[in-house]
Amino acid sequence: MHHFVLKGDICYSTENRGLETAEDAYVVCIDGKSAGVFAELPERYKDLHLIDCTGQLILPGLVDLHVHAPQFSFRALGMDLELIDWLGTYTFPEETRYADLPYAKEAYKTFVQHIQRGPNTRSVIFATRHVPGTVLLMDLLEESGLVTMVGKVNMDRHAPDPLRERDAKASLRDTQTWLTETLGRYARTTPILTPRFVPSCSDELMEGLGEIQREYGLPVQSHLSENQREIAWVEELVPSAESYGHVYYRNGLFGGAVPTVMAHCVWPSEAEFDLMKQQKIWVAHCPQSNVNLSSGIAPVRRYLDAGIPVGLGSDVAAGVHTSIFRAMVDAIGASKLYWRLVDEDSRPLSLEEAFYLGTRGGGSFFGQVGSFEEGFAFDALVIEDHTLSKERGSISDRLARVVYLSDERHIRRKFVQGRELDHSK
Repeated sequence: MHHFVLKGDICYSTENRGLETAEDAYVVCIDGKSAGVFAELPERYKDLHLIDCTGQLILPGLVDLHVHAPQFSFRALGMDLELIDWLGTYTFPEETRYADLPYAKEAYKTFVQHIQRGPNTRSVIFATRHVPGTVLLMDLLEESGLVTMVGKVNMDRHAPDPLRERDAKASLRDTQTWLTETLGRYARTTPILTPRFVPSCSDELMEGLGEIQREYGLPVQSHLSENQREIAWVEELVPSAESYGHVYYRNGLFGGAVPTVMAHCVWPSEAEFDLMKQQKIWVAHCPQSNVNLSSGIAPVRRYLDAGIPVGLGSDVAAGVHTSIFRAMVDAIGASKLYWRLVDEDSRPLSLEEAFYLGTRGGGSFFGQVGSFEEGFAFDALVIEDHTLSKERGSISDRLARVVYLSDERHIRRKFVQGRELDHSK
């Protein structure tokens, strides 16, 4: 059913990061897209099926711009380590196991079911370097009804032997095989090129991925300037580059005509910041991960003021919670520390701004996504929030409680592109 009306207390973000609310109002879905929000239902929609959610909050679905599906199984482990040590101790050994397809199937099935039950409706996802396991993950995601971009990871250096690809040619050949198997195969699941990060990708591999990008016109995801030790390592590996981001840029993997999302962006140099702005890089802000791995505090306000698009990432498993509601809370808290400890002119994020980042901000990487404005994809959550407080209050007050206090038990209905999902699995 892709033509219907939801009635309830509606809340969504606008382009200026403001909050629109409408009590006891109607939002109309036509062909999987929003036809708008109305205080009174227009006559032309009176014959549509009405789903009455009176008294419940109706919000856009949440968008996770950065998550590692194979890391779900070891969430909360190694939180006393920094990035490079954590990768070697936990991440790389676990990802090696995904060469075993039965193991990958059970692990990925658990991950997908967990996301189905939660508030996220779209995700940009890292798999592993293994082609069969990545295709399997994409099959499971397609069946789930979620909308996702999924990347087969590229890494031909600085990883343990079982996980490291033999060389750049082998990595590029596997990438071509993966794309042959998945391009055009799905309605809701699409491939995204995924060089893990500069330390794990040789110059030859980066150059080859740039050629593949130009051949297929694919988007790109990777990591950027997350950790100071990592940045120093990049400078050592690629001394000719003006910045970490410039390594991607000179290979055609950094914005411009190439939709690109970079996770973290905690420590941008001035040259890198200017390049990000010029190339319109999407920033996947992962505040919980940045705290857990002692990486630092990303300058989110500076990105927003510069017009650089920003969304939120869970970054499981360096972040331990998949819900982007939790990422909103952490983003607000991190911005307060940045204001207090780093730059007193950088005002903290408001709840409204954090909500924007987790919906319309990150959603923009998918196009017109993350709002109920006319023409946007109809991704929606129906939240029963009456147990969160005896005082109902305004819709904006109720939204704050949902962001800070709710969990999957408060989700009553979940829609993606106008299709209702069974989120109880």
